[in-house]
Amino acid sequence: MSDCCSAKSSCDVPAVGACPANGARSKRVDMLTVKSLVRQLPLSMPNTQYYFCESQDCEVVYFALDAQAPVFRRADLLVRVGAKEIEDPIPVCYCFGFTRGDIQAEIINTGRSTIAARISAEIKADNCACEVKNPSGKCCLGTVTRETQNCLLNPLVAAANVAV
Repeated sequence: MSDCCSAKSSCDVPAVGACPANGARSKRVDMLTVKSLVRQLPLSMPNTQYYFCESQDCEVVYFALDAQAPVFRRADLLVRVGAKEIEDPIPVCYCFGFTRGDIQAEIINTGRSTIAARISAEIKADNCACEVKNPSGKCCLGTVTRETQNCLLNPLVAAANVAV
């Protein structure tokens, strides 16, 4: 959705920014994502580049390098930010509603997870909307794959699978 020919193109701004709260390197996020997920936008919302802070120990979700632009925190969003959550349900796929618990349960019950393959099929069918549903504005497939690998390597999940 980015347009390099627009007045505020992504070509004019840094690819990463430092979170004002903790200094973490944060990637750009499209304004469409911010506008779709922030509960209440200010009337004077500036047309500036925002960044997504995924640090779990930080309340900031979206910030701009422009100090006059509002900073949005977890409580300002319409959805839970999976990267920042420590209590279930922890979302990993916003388009189709999968959580970390869904991956764990499937691995416990079957010894494997088909969730990534199911999401891939939906992506191929053009049924995803990551840019407006996922706080990072990115596809969740990498996160789902990483969570699946973590669950498969987790001795507690493996032990539960053996016990079933």
